[in-house]
Amino acid sequence: MLKKIFISAILLLAILSFVVSLLKGNNNGEKSVTVPDRVAVINIAGTIISGGVQEDDIFHQQQGITSGTIMAQIRSAAEDNSVKAVLLKIDSGGGSATAAEEVGRELKRFKEKSKKPIVASIGDTGASAAYWIAACSSDKVYANATSLTGSIGVYMPYVNVEELYKKIGVTSTKIKSGAHKDMMSMDRPMTAEERVMLQNIVNEIYDAFVKTIAEGRKMEEMKVRAIADGRVYTGLQAKNLGLVDEIGNYYDALAAAGELGKIKPDKNGLPPVKTRQQKTGWGYIFGSEMAKIIKGEIINQFKTEAMPVLENNVR
Repeated sequence: MLKKIFISAILLLAILSFVVSLLKGNNNGEKSVTVPDRVAVINIAGTIISGGVQEDDIFHQQQGITSGTIMAQIRSAAEDNSVKAVLLKIDSGGGSATAAEEVGRELKRFKEKSKKPIVASIGDTGASAAYWIAACSSDKVYANATSLTGSIGVYMPYVNVEELYKKIGVTSTKIKSGAHKDMMSMDRPMTAEERVMLQNIVNEIYDAFVKTIAEGRKMEEMKVRAIADGRVYTGLQAKNLGLVDEIGNYYDALAAAGELGKIKPDKNGLPPVKTRQQKTGWGYIFGSEMAKIIKGEIINQFKTEAMPVLENNVR
């Protein structure tokens, strides 16, 4: 029985390996083609949050994007000699200020070390933390006339349900180590002292946001503060205010990135691109995930079949 399982597993793995080679087109023995100069396109869509690199998952839909995922692509672009420019393709209403700061620092490091140009393209939305990322180190920022951008500001949400708790007869009690440990709790009002503390935090992050925009856009800080009251602007309004360089779509921004990177364009005037490789359905079925599943099943079968054999030998 064990021998049959082993032979079946080997045959199955061999078949899967052959199918993978066919899908990848690597079974012809031809030499790989030289990669041309290209633009690394980094897609930033959905809510931006702090975190590590996202792994593709066949069972879950990824919501938003993590700072780790963006930073990994920036580092990959810096190490790839074929990449001569980076295009940030943005469609995000914002997210974590910390995530934006992380990505912004990585973009600045990319510019300082690689000297490669960065262009940002804002789609429907590129606001708040997303605008922070777009403006911090880009040589050019593109937006559509109807894009929503800006929203330069910071806020902390706070909800108080103390009166609701009283109506439904819920009492909340805490044992805490300090007077402010439960600051922003929903079941008690915020004190005047705590409000000042939180306002100072918001102001500090806001100052960092404004300074980042002023530096990245080469604007006077006071001019940025005058328009950074948290409101959103259309792409056209943002251009008139100096927050955006050009009105144009993704292809306009891509062409500009290729030009800045001195990349030979195709017949449509566009440079070759490099994007993050995401797994397809075939990749999931015949990739490493399936190999792990098969390996686990083989091990389980060996354990199941081997135990009685060992026991019989002992007897």
